[in-house]
Amino acid sequence: MTVTSDEEVKKAGTQPNSSTLWNRIVDGEKDCALGADAAHGYQAPDAMGQCDHRLDPKGEVAGKKIGAQGTAPITVMYLDGQKSKKFSSSPTRWATLMPTTYNADTLGIRPDLIGRPIEHWHELLNPEFKGKASILNIPSIGIMDAAMVVESMGEYTFPDKGNMTKKEIDLTINILIEAKKAGQFRALWNEFNQSVNLMASGEVVIQSMWSPAVTKVRSMGIPCIYQPLKEGARAWGAGMAFPRTLKGRKLDAAYEFVNWYTSGWAGAFLFRQGYYSGVMDTAKQHMESYEWDYWMLGKAATQDIKGPDGSVMEKAGKIRDGGSFDARMGAVACWNAVMDENRYMVKKWNEFVAA
Repeated sequence: MTVTSDEEVKKAGTQPNSSTLWNRIVDGEKDCALGADAAHGYQAPDAMGQCDHRLDPKGEVAGKKIGAQGTAPITVMYLDGQKSKKFSSSPTRWATLMPTTYNADTLGIRPDLIGRPIEHWHELLNPEFKGKASILNIPSIGIMDAAMVVESMGEYTFPDKGNMTKKEIDLTINILIEAKKAGQFRALWNEFNQSVNLMASGEVVIQSMWSPAVTKVRSMGIPCIYQPLKEGARAWGAGMAFPRTLKGRKLDAAYEFVNWYTSGWAGAFLFRQGYYSGVMDTAKQHMESYEWDYWMLGKAATQDIKGPDGSVMEKAGKIRDGGSFDARMGAVACWNAVMDENRYMVKKWNEFVAA
C-alpha cells in the first residue's frame, strides 16, 4: 500500500511508537520538529557532526539569501539542549531529526511534446495544455505548488506561502477548481509511479514532479526536463526521528542504522535519483568524480550518467537540469510546511479534488 508523505507525518505524530525509526518529512515545526516534546513522542538524537547539509545558518547558499517562506530546515534543525523544546538559531549537538535528504522541486515537462521554452510556474494552468497537465494530490505539497502558480499568474503575492490564511487558501483553491472544471488536468497523481506513467505515456506534458520520477522517465529514453523556473523552486527536507521509547539496545540499533545510512552508500543512491544527501562528504566517497561533478557541481557529464538501477539516464556532454547545487538551492523560493490552518486547507483541497 502506498503511503503519502502527509499520511506518514500524521501517523508519526499520532503513533510514534509504531516504528523504531521514522523517516519524517520536514514539513513544519508543529508536526515534526520538537524532538524533545513529550506530546510528540520523540527524543532529540545526538547529531555528532552528521548535519552536513550545506545550508548556511543564515539561510544563504553561496552567499545568496534564499527563500525562507514555509519551514526552512535550518530554522528547526537544532535544539538548545537534549530536553529542550526551543529551537537553536545556530548548530548544536542536539538535532530534531537526523537529516537524510533534501531537494528543490519544480515542474517536469515533456520538451518534445511542448515544443517551446517553459519559464514560469503559471504555465501549469495555461489553457494551451488543457487536458495535458497534472498536479500532485498531496494537500500540504500541492497547495504550495498552486501558490507558486498563483503568484506567477500575478493574481496575488503571499506573505508566506507556507502559512496561508483562510482567505488565501480560498483564493488558491478557487483558482484550482476553476481550472479543473475547465478540463485543465488530465489527472491528479498521488504517488511516484503515477507521475512517471503520466509523463512517459505523453498523456501529460507538464506537471508537478519529483526528481526520481524525472530520472526514471529519462532512463526509459523519453525526453523529460526538471524545468528551472524564474519564480524559483519549492524545497523540502527529510530526516529520521527517534521515538522517546527507544532505550538500551533498541536505541543503539537505531544509531547504528543511522550511522550506516549516513556512511555514504545511501547518500550516493539518493544523488543518482536527483536528491541531495543530508551528509555530503560520505556520499561523495561512494560516487565517481564525474558523477559528483554532474550532480553537485553542475558540470557537463564526461561519461554517460546512470540512474540508481544502472540504466543510462543522461548522455555524456549534458548538464544537470538547473545546474549546480549553488544554482538550484540558491533559487529556492519557499519550503514545504504544515500551516496553522492545515485542517481547513485539507478540507478545501478535498473540495478541489471532488470538483
